[in-house]
Amino acid sequence: MSHTSSRKKRKRRPKKKRRDIGSFFFRLTQFTMLGVLIGVCWLFYQTGYIQTVISLHKEAQAVMEQSSIEDFKANQSGEVYDADGNLIALLRNDKNIVYLTADEIPDQVKNAFVSIEDKRFYKHHGFDPFAILRAAQSLITKNSITQGGSTITQQLARNIYLTHTVKWERKVEEIFIAMALENKYSKEELLEFYINNIYFSNGYYGIQAASRGYLGKDADQLTLSESAFLCAIPNSPGSYDPMTHMDNTLKRRDLILKNMYKDGMITESEYDQALAETIALNPSKPSFTRTWAHPYIYDCATRALMEATGLDYDTCRGQLYTGGYRVYTSINMNTQELLQHSIDEQLSDYNTMNSNGTYALQSSATCIDNATGLVTAIVGGRTQDDILPDYNRAFMSFRQPGSSIKPLVVYAPSLERNYTASSTVMDTKEEDGPANSSDRYAGAISLRTAVEQSKNTVAHKLLRELTPEVGLSYLLDMNFSSIEEEDYNLASALGGFTTGVSSLEMTAGYATLANEGVYRLPTCITMITDMDGNIIVMPERKEHPVYEADAAREMTNILEGVLTRGTARGKGIPDMPCAGKTGTTNDNYDGWFIGYSAYYTTGVWVGFDSPRSNSALSGATYPVAIWQDFMTALHEGLSPMDLKD
Repeated sequence: MSHTSSRKKRKRRPKKKRRDIGSFFFRLTQFTMLGVLIGVCWLFYQTGYIQTVISLHKEAQAVMEQSSIEDFKANQSGEVYDADGNLIALLRNDKNIVYLTADEIPDQVKNAFVSIEDKRFYKHHGFDPFAILRAAQSLITKNSITQGGSTITQQLARNIYLTHTVKWERKVEEIFIAMALENKYSKEELLEFYINNIYFSNGYYGIQAASRGYLGKDADQLTLSESAFLCAIPNSPGSYDPMTHMDNTLKRRDLILKNMYKDGMITESEYDQALAETIALNPSKPSFTRTWAHPYIYDCATRALMEATGLDYDTCRGQLYTGGYRVYTSINMNTQELLQHSIDEQLSDYNTMNSNGTYALQSSATCIDNATGLVTAIVGGRTQDDILPDYNRAFMSFRQPGSSIKPLVVYAPSLERNYTASSTVMDTKEEDGPANSSDRYAGAISLRTAVEQSKNTVAHKLLRELTPEVGLSYLLDMNFSSIEEEDYNLASALGGFTTGVSSLEMTAGYATLANEGVYRLPTCITMITDMDGNIIVMPERKEHPVYEADAAREMTNILEGVLTRGTARGKGIPDMPCAGKTGTTNDNYDGWFIGYSAYYTTGVWVGFDSPRSNSALSGATYPVAIWQDFMTALHEGLSPMDLKD
């Protein structure tokens, strides 16, 4: 054996020894790390952390089992349309979301969010440890974080299913939910959900609401620079609010554009052009005038949803403001304005105020289209710039109807039995009976005259023949909602009710007479759809006979005389056949007039919110003046049409 080969052999032995030593230390390190890991696990187990993590994983799985696409489409803004198809209101709660599908969201918006919020969005599975390391490195080297550690999917999980409380348990559950979301939905769906639900400050959620709110345009009209500008806001809605911190928003816009350029999403020329573009805020807030019709619309829509879903009122009311519905109504805004103007004009001389700053003398009125039975206008009070039209007295307030109730409770029911317009009745004062308002008594008169002159004595006697049970049953058949047990007495012949009636109920009752005795449930909802046009509610026309047709027609014929010879003499619609009835309560607390043509039925109430006497108030004063002024304007240009009498 040569010396060379001997030296080679001698040199190899130490290497083997070093390898053995290295292997030993490697194994020792592994065992040490394993020991530390076991120790940490034991410590976690002893302190209950592992059990907590397992529990959080189970909770996340349970959340995902119940998850559906609807979770991400909640809180959408809805829309309300009038009879002519004009947008008259937006339905929204604290979240103003105008939802866009993935194909409606501009690619530049998607790219901007991915570039600045989650570069590895299309690569990770909900949780990205590299993003956390990158954020930590940026904080150490640059003293700022240019991209957060939470993925877009984690942010989505937090926004929809969790709170923003900073706790390790919430963060762990956020990660579990994010990973489950990635398994259930595609990347395109997750990005759609995220962009529609993220907050853009000032009550705007989603890119469409933000685009309209800040720039006055739809998202599909945004320039690259505008897209990056808007996408800058959600990172810190307070710090990047363009209404108050425009400079901050522009700086972050520039950062987003720089990221997009570096990521190859835009070219250098696009980058330079977008940087140079001036952003001009152009807030576009729809100038919807809130009217007294709006609270009625919302109430009717809620009840329509109740009928369609079987859910309770409060639940459906909440859904109305979050479900992204399109609500179509029968409200004619021109008619609404006419009715409001008539009330304001006719009561303009009475300007006494309550202690809360509202007009003391108030009015409510409802107009129903006789062709459809739908409400076309509904006013709940006088116009005051500093008073919101929320408490709509036309359907929320119940007052004594006085003599205006007589045709519904006494006379039309009597005409179904053995009475006619020419039947003789006795206008005489009885010991236990009511007095006439004039305190005059004519003896034997026709039923027609008793109605025209509003004779209390006759109505009282006829209800005694009918019985209050029979008379009030007609009101119940027409959904009068506040008939109390105490109302079953003869005082109800004159409108002496415990709670009272609303102008909506009275108008619907008289519209029943105009419709030959067939009652139609009043509403203003014609259809409710989702934002894609799918019908959610198409209300059926609910109607049923209450009065015999002959009795209703004869009642109409009698009520025509009220406007030609009776208590509302000379207050009719020029050149248009019409019928109606006045009503005045004891001590002139309330005044009513409800009347109709072949086209429309309108009921008017005037009085004080806290009932008190006013000698100038009766059915033949303010109420009929409002009615005549409004109905004359409403019928302008309409051909005379005979009533069904």
